[in-house]
Amino acid sequence: MIESIELEEIKSYFLALQDKICEQLTKADGLGIFKEESWQREGGGGGRSRVIQNGGVFEQGGVNFSHVYGENMPASATAHRPELAGRSFNALGVSLVMHPHNPYVPTSHANVRFFIANKPNEKPIWWFGGGFDLTPFYPFEEDVIHWHNTAKQLCLPFGDDIYPKYKSWCDEYFYLKHRQEPRGVGGLFFDDLNSPNFHTAFSFTKAVAQGYLDAYLPIIEKRKSMVYGTQERDFQLHRRGRYVEFNLVWDRGTLFGLQTGGRTESILMSMPPEVKWTYGYEIKQGSEEAKLLDYFLVPREWATI
Repeated sequence: MIESIELEEIKSYFLALQDKICEQLTKADGLGIFKEESWQREGGGGGRSRVIQNGGVFEQGGVNFSHVYGENMPASATAHRPELAGRSFNALGVSLVMHPHNPYVPTSHANVRFFIANKPNEKPIWWFGGGFDLTPFYPFEEDVIHWHNTAKQLCLPFGDDIYPKYKSWCDEYFYLKHRQEPRGVGGLFFDDLNSPNFHTAFSFTKAVAQGYLDAYLPIIEKRKSMVYGTQERDFQLHRRGRYVEFNLVWDRGTLFGLQTGGRTESILMSMPPEVKWTYGYEIKQGSEEAKLLDYFLVPREWATI
């Protein structure tokens, strides 16, 4: 059973995690700073939104903490967990999306979250979820291998089957069905984690949070000074359109935030500041741009390459 002291422990960790991630990304950016806004939710709870804009590396990015609670779970949660209907809930977590200026630096996303749903005279239903994934525009194989090797290494202490399971789940989840293509090169995605016990599930969630920084920061350092031109920028803006489409059409987290009455501005901070949709947009076969779709946006066992 999750006691109130454990809920406070999780909340304290998530708040400290938001501080740590912002500190590390600010250092990597070298110019910009995160501006914070606190908000309250009418139905219960609130959060801290931190956004960086027009920095040395990041055109825009956000690292958000939220803790919301209420008497009924929203439809986005009960759709795949009907046993949650009629239960009160607490939902808290840290979620981030970073959109760099430079097309050679990938967009990245990560989140860790905890849910608990209660009903009088019944055991609480609780679980952790989260993960991280990478959306490059001009990928380098060594970067993708590093990203996945970092993911694999953090999973190993929890079992040999963990990385293949959550890597596959990530490939399946971050997939644009209407485009029939992945959003990026994947990473880890997990949900409904409540076994073998609270301590192990929480420890794995912490490992994923640290793994994001271990995976992303070296890629930023390698690529942030690369020279690019209008062609690379144009392609980046068109590919950002795919990111927007996924978040607005398929992402359960976006729906959950909106359905629970969260702060809309904070929920939609995942949107890039500039994006393009051009009717009939085509990529030249054999080009560097085509390589993204033909080679990198094909699920592979990157950690074994």
